[in-house]
Amino acid sequence: MMKKMFVLAALLCCLPAWGQWFREPTPNDTLQSVRVLPDGKVLFQIYAPKASSVMVSGDLPWDKPVKFEKADNGVWKGLCEGLGDGCFRYSFTVDGVKVQDPKAPLSAEQASVLTKGEGYVRNVHHGALSQRFYWSKTLNCQRRMHVWTPAGYEKSSEALPVLYLIHGGGDNDASWPGVGAAGWILDNLLAEGRIVPMIVVMPNGTIPSGDMMGEVPLFADDMVTSIIPFIEANYRVVADQAHRAMAGLSMGGMETIETAFHHPELFSHVWVLSSSFSPGKQKEYVEKIGLNKMAPALNSNFKALVFTQGGQADIAYRNCQEALGYLKAAGIKYDYMENAQAGHSWTTWRADLQVLAPTLFK
Repeated sequence: MMKKMFVLAALLCCLPAWGQWFREPTPNDTLQSVRVLPDGKVLFQIYAPKASSVMVSGDLPWDKPVKFEKADNGVWKGLCEGLGDGCFRYSFTVDGVKVQDPKAPLSAEQASVLTKGEGYVRNVHHGALSQRFYWSKTLNCQRRMHVWTPAGYEKSSEALPVLYLIHGGGDNDASWPGVGAAGWILDNLLAEGRIVPMIVVMPNGTIPSGDMMGEVPLFADDMVTSIIPFIEANYRVVADQAHRAMAGLSMGGMETIETAFHHPELFSHVWVLSSSFSPGKQKEYVEKIGLNKMAPALNSNFKALVFTQGGQADIAYRNCQEALGYLKAAGIKYDYMENAQAGHSWTTWRADLQVLAPTLFK
């Protein structure tokens, strides 16, 4: 089925984040496109170094148009005055072309997706996909996650195991159920009897902080202090280690390592997809967390620790191989898989989900 389907996405999940270690950084990497200033004015910003004109339009005061000026670093800036409190729709116009804000929190959900061939939508019983909001103690703000429950969950009284499934850098919690087709894949696997009924939680691993690597420990803390407790307080789950798994791709893989390696007592299955320890600083990271001392706890707690890659074309390939070397040196047991030779892409990660989900909780 994978050969029959090709998905083209305008925003591939992890390329913005991983690309930082393979190209020259730009102001766009940490740019905040909208900032509310202390005086109540709103600063709009967009990185368009080759543009000759930029405008912003939407639910903004029509009598006070925003005037943009281009800075030397290629960032266009414009101040909006007279905007009260509330929610406002807006978009940029760059050289006459309407552009949705590429730095908006929900920008990853605007990816254009082309489905060719059979795809994943089949005539089977489908589960429910929900948007849930929770209060993050770590970030002191409201956060969103997507939750897939299997067909029949609403009428059942059975408590189910949980897989926490994390996207990569540049995306959000809508990516796995969207371009990742996670709900469709799980529906099909369940209908075929290949997976046990489970709940799959897809949190938002992106935390706007101006420091991509700084997001990793913040998300790990949010997982432990807020996300897992929210799910176990609001869903019918088996709340123990044997029935809890975590997986993440690319930057989400680093977040998975950060969470599971520091809390091995929480998870029985851990997948690290197209990822590694901190790229470019793996030795420092391994020494910082004391990987060698962790080995006994990881080996005794994890029923399965799996690292995957999309072949040598995967931009995380070298980093992952280096990470596996550190695992071997520490005596940590793991499995390695190159399930799809599709590089650092959703084709690889969808294939990973199809192959690995049937191994859970059996």
